[in-house]
Amino acid sequence: MPTSATAGRAGLYDPAFEHDSCGVGFVVDVAGRRSHDLIEQGLTALRNMDHRGAAGAEPSSGDGAGLLIQLPDAHLRAVAGCALPEPAADGAPTYAVGIAFLPRDDDERAAAVQTVERIAAEEGARVLGWRELPVDDGALGPTAAAVMPAFAQLFLAGPADQRVLESGLPLERRAFCVRKRAEHDADVYFASLSSRTLVYKGMLTTVQLPGFFVDLADPALESAIVLVHSRFSTNTFPSWPLAHPYRYIAHNGEINTIRGNRNWMRAREALLQTDLIAGDLARLFPICTDYRSDSASFDEVLELLHMGGRSLPHAVLMMIPEAWENHAEMDPVRRAFYEFHSALMEPWDGPASVTFTDGTVIGAVLDRNGLRPSRWWRTDDGRVVLASEVGVLDVAPEHVVAKGRLRPGRMFLVDTAAGRVVDDDEIKSVLAAEHPYQEWLHAGLMYLSDLPEREHVVVDHESVVRRQQAFGYTEEELRFLIAPMAAAGTEPIGSMGTDTPVAALSDRSRLLYDYFSQLFAQVTNPPLDAIREELVTSLADTIGPEQNLLEPTAASCRQIVLPDPVIDNDQLAKIIGVNADGDLPGYGCTTVSCCFEVDGGGAALRAALDRVCAEASAAIAGGARIVVLSDRGIDSQHAAIPSLLLTGAVHHHLVRERTRTQVGLVVESGDCREVHHVALLIGYGAAAVNPYVAFETVEDLTLAGVIAGLEPAVAVHNYVKALCKGVLKVMSKMGISTVASYTGAQVFEAVGLARDVVDAYFTGTSSKLGGIGLDTVAAEVLVRHDRAYPHNPTELAHRRLDVGGEYQWRREGPVHLFNPETVFLLQHATRQRRYDVFKRYTSTVDGLSRQGATLRGLFDFRTGTREPVPIEQVEPAAEIVKRFSTGAMSYGSISAEAHQTLAIAMNRLGARSNTGEGGEDADRFRPDENGDLRRSAVKQVASGRFGVTSEYLVNADDLQIKMAQGAKPGEGGQLPGSKVYPWIAATRHSTPGVGLISPPPHHDIYSIEDLKQLIHDLKNANPQARVHVKLVAEVGVGTVAAGVSKAHADVVLISGHDGGTGAAPLTSLKHAGVPWEIGLAETQQTLLRNGLRDRIVVQCDGQLKTGRDVVVAALLGAEEFGFATAPLVVAGCVMMRVCHLDTCPVGVATQNPALRKRFTGQPEFVVSFFEYIAEEVREHLAALGFRSLDEAIGQVEVLDTAVAVEQWKAGGLDLSPLLALPELAPGTARRAVTAQDHGLDRALDNTLIQLCEGALLDG
Repeated sequence: MPTSATAGRAGLYDPAFEHDSCGVGFVVDVAGRRSHDLIEQGLTALRNMDHRGAAGAEPSSGDGAGLLIQLPDAHLRAVAGCALPEPAADGAPTYAVGIAFLPRDDDERAAAVQTVERIAAEEGARVLGWRELPVDDGALGPTAAAVMPAFAQLFLAGPADQRVLESGLPLERRAFCVRKRAEHDADVYFASLSSRTLVYKGMLTTVQLPGFFVDLADPALESAIVLVHSRFSTNTFPSWPLAHPYRYIAHNGEINTIRGNRNWMRAREALLQTDLIAGDLARLFPICTDYRSDSASFDEVLELLHMGGRSLPHAVLMMIPEAWENHAEMDPVRRAFYEFHSALMEPWDGPASVTFTDGTVIGAVLDRNGLRPSRWWRTDDGRVVLASEVGVLDVAPEHVVAKGRLRPGRMFLVDTAAGRVVDDDEIKSVLAAEHPYQEWLHAGLMYLSDLPEREHVVVDHESVVRRQQAFGYTEEELRFLIAPMAAAGTEPIGSMGTDTPVAALSDRSRLLYDYFSQLFAQVTNPPLDAIREELVTSLADTIGPEQNLLEPTAASCRQIVLPDPVIDNDQLAKIIGVNADGDLPGYGCTTVSCCFEVDGGGAALRAALDRVCAEASAAIAGGARIVVLSDRGIDSQHAAIPSLLLTGAVHHHLVRERTRTQVGLVVESGDCREVHHVALLIGYGAAAVNPYVAFETVEDLTLAGVIAGLEPAVAVHNYVKALCKGVLKVMSKMGISTVASYTGAQVFEAVGLARDVVDAYFTGTSSKLGGIGLDTVAAEVLVRHDRAYPHNPTELAHRRLDVGGEYQWRREGPVHLFNPETVFLLQHATRQRRYDVFKRYTSTVDGLSRQGATLRGLFDFRTGTREPVPIEQVEPAAEIVKRFSTGAMSYGSISAEAHQTLAIAMNRLGARSNTGEGGEDADRFRPDENGDLRRSAVKQVASGRFGVTSEYLVNADDLQIKMAQGAKPGEGGQLPGSKVYPWIAATRHSTPGVGLISPPPHHDIYSIEDLKQLIHDLKNANPQARVHVKLVAEVGVGTVAAGVSKAHADVVLISGHDGGTGAAPLTSLKHAGVPWEIGLAETQQTLLRNGLRDRIVVQCDGQLKTGRDVVVAALLGAEEFGFATAPLVVAGCVMMRVCHLDTCPVGVATQNPALRKRFTGQPEFVVSFFEYIAEEVREHLAALGFRSLDEAIGQVEVLDTAVAVEQWKAGGLDLSPLLALPELAPGTARRAVTAQDHGLDRALDNTLIQLCEGALLDG
């Protein structure tokens, strides 16, 4: 039965990527005194968090609201309509009750009821009766009403033949079994089914909730505990079941590791056993129900742990442990508690404030980073109030006896049975003393450093080179990546954006890693600051088997502790030989050869994957508890299976077999050498990675003197350090703190992989556009393999390794859109005012694009769909240029001359320049004597807030909140100290010579409602300015954009992954984010499906270079267009890519006074560029039959994907999802036509200014 407002995936929209951020709180009488008044107080608190919820295009359809109370026995006895059994001797109810969401169709409802009753009977429960729940749906909006279920209360009791009727946990467990089976077998959702609590919730606003559920007005409805929740979903496709509270929790936040958590939980199901739950537990699987939210899955696992015998606080601390790994002062007994449980379950990581209750205790816990604030008060009449913020209830200060905030990793708990607030230390001390955890750890854990040393093997130079050739190493990688990492122990930095084809469009052999892009947090959850928050992060993990999650014993922690996920060749030898003499039962290690026959192509690769999976299963059956997947066996007849492919294949094979938790996977990989590679292998299930060829390369470079002044062992250590620091940063981009949580979390998307490959080997990963299959994967491997093992042994390449060319243009390297020819043509055209030369430039760039350099190049225009119009009838270029803006390039990353040249040019055009995040000098706010204005129209507000003052904000036409940047999403901007000259420091209000790194998150934006607050504040600071939110394209960006619209932003900017930067890690430049074509199309589709498109302007940027690029973007849904790299080239940039070194030879990206004198750019050149772009846009519009850009926006019907691609890998791509158009009512706007309602007329400032007007005028 549909209970949500969307039918599921369509086009690029996928409900799996919906997010929510919320208001949560509770009111509790500490002494356990029940009253209806307390429920009213809870509802008041809920209404006062209305701003933390949301509604979409339809204000009367809320995102969700609900409350959880203790079972109201007196009320239920009055309304049940059936006889309810008397309480047990201790007063506990002997019946369970819950609200079922049933089909509205009479026949379907009757069938569902019949199935539930059959299940109840099979579980030994008695159905006492059903009650039709009274509701008043008169205030519901059409969207919520259309999917509203029928509501009925089910009353259950235990077997009648028992001498003492069942109550408490035994009855809870029976009801739990009935409910799980009813959801799986009958598709009947229960908001709760319990003898202790009752949940009322739905797709409602906070104001609608009490009127909708008629019961809530009954004075007999009493409780001592009231848990409330208001939901803000990024989409307007919320559903009735996804409202909170759930059975035990209400959650404000995001579980960033949810995909991995669910996979691991499914794998653990085979080992689950307990005497506390009768019967075979398999009937209750899967524990994590498909197509539920992250909060719902968390609640389901928490419930299992509680039903399996643990107290609720104990279960919560297993899932959200505090940051114990680097806490040197922690009590060793408590530390042992956490360390033991880390062997049982990975943390459910992400920003979270989780409130929980079982009807007797109620509490809350924060994630280890404390990224979802909660505050509490205790009053003199025995109440405790906890909420997302202060002020949810009016409590006079004199009645507050204690107050505080929830702290990271700490638990706040009220025990109504004991009538007291339980201290965090007491909770954890009691739990830590339940079992001899320290003894169990001492007996079970083994540390890698304690294992016997193995002989170090040095590989000769010729063997190293052959392996480098076989695994596709390039000279560029050795020079730009591996050598710097081994020398300095840090990731190498680069600058400017990437302008090479994505792997699926490249005509060169690419590693499988290149087909994956890192996901990152933006808006709905924050990235972490890996530098400033290092204390709460951990790269340590264990490798080995897990045991039964529900029965902790000493055997549960028989594992090897790894300090880092990257192990060198000697450490791998230790692991392989861990039980060579048979003295350590339970630590068996097996190595599986991961090669395939070169003559068999894709079929041989597929067969080899099947063989590897079968051998892994056989090894587990034979007692192996560590499996090493090794590609060391390559020779002239055998090529290596891509390490990522075999890791994903084995991991998911074992998950499906439910044996994954019985073994730890180590990957001995020849093709792994970058941070991105290591992150992917861990993300798809590897506990440890050994990039052995990379280590051999480091040693070889050191011995050859390329890495000077270091011993090989030190260089290898530095390289491991650089990889691990890089992995930590990649984890932090997604807001994940521990590698234990990151393992198997799959926080990546595929771009250019066939659906069958993804489904089989990377299950659950998004791959929107299809792409290459195993045949092409094998072909790419064999291109590399043939270089190492040529068919004619006398053939030698003129270079021992391929030159590369991904990071800098090389004649023999891959295509770069900006190359010496296109840079010359563009500069010549704009400096000489030669439109004919400009057309040669755009023809060259568009030609490269259409050959596969970009996704947009694969589109063709359907010129026959509309009659062409004379170009004289198309809106003038002077109007089109007003839609253009320059990218956010900060003063500091580029010189004053370059920054001001762009501003003057854009102001002359009536377009917009952007300050970037470096502030702007106040003397630029006023026109110069010649009338030119150097003021940037767009003022950026980034996480560092450099240069942001009230004066800065009011001198803007647009205010842009930078949530992410295309070149390095999930990271903050950085300006090396060498570029922080005194004049830069003055503008940024910082210290000369000190490097500046903006924190990855805005420290006042940890959720969508925080963004909503900042938008409101900026709008109040400058009511005339539009407020932008800058996002970066990734899967799910459309749902985030919908949330941004609901947060009342005026403009949302979708940046492509290929945007420029003054400084960024090379890993980020190449491997984070996706092309703007995907993100823009998803945003347009999602906004249209939400009914939100007409209220927000959509802008896009990322390597826009020609009029054709602009028209494609417009047809996909963009109204405004950003250019950054191209205007810099016009101003003189020659793409040396040394911006971060302060050595720009043409004075564009330097602060060095001597180099700045070489700047030759003029505003006139930039004006020419944009006028030429606009003129070319006009030509395309005329040919397509549009008289204005407004007419073209969102008209995807004009785009055609049936263009022939002369490229050996692109044939499998399916671009049709980019052109999917939701069903639209006639006249639906595909662009912004309505202004956002910011509610400024209701601002308190208006009243204060009016009251103070006289005094202000009098001075």
